[in-house]
Amino acid sequence: MNIQEQIQNYIHSQPEPKRNDMQELHQIILELMPECQLWFLDGKDSENKTVSNPNIGYGLYTLQYAGGKTRDFYQIGMSANTTGISIYVMNISDKKYLSETYGEKIGKASVTGYCIKFKALKDINIEILKAAILDGLKE
Repeated sequence: MNIQEQIQNYIHSQPEPKRNDMQELHQIILELMPECQLWFLDGKDSENKTVSNPNIGYGLYTLQYAGGKTRDFYQIGMSANTTGISIYVMNISDKKYLSETYGEKIGKASVTGYCIKFKALKDINIEILKAAILDGLKE
């Protein structure tokens, strides 16, 4: 199964209305990043233990660890969580930037250092979310 099939299977495995919201977000992100590398992480570690929710990734970003090691990762991520959807903006070094810039404008969402979490698309301002995603592509 290729990455696109894994992504579609993951989105289609979600209950409505989350499935529809994730499909719409997937299209929005692809429109913002048409040539991006796609990722699908199933949330399991090398021993097949579940360590996170599965997530879809877009773009290519090199993570820099404190010890000096690096790892290729995605710039923007999306995953379902128990209450809704999380969008990850990985490429912003200032961990206060997202919440200070978009926290009050985005609507009913929790905004942390690199994660924007919300229950449903109808609860947030999609244009503000797009601006946050585009910010993550700049650095």
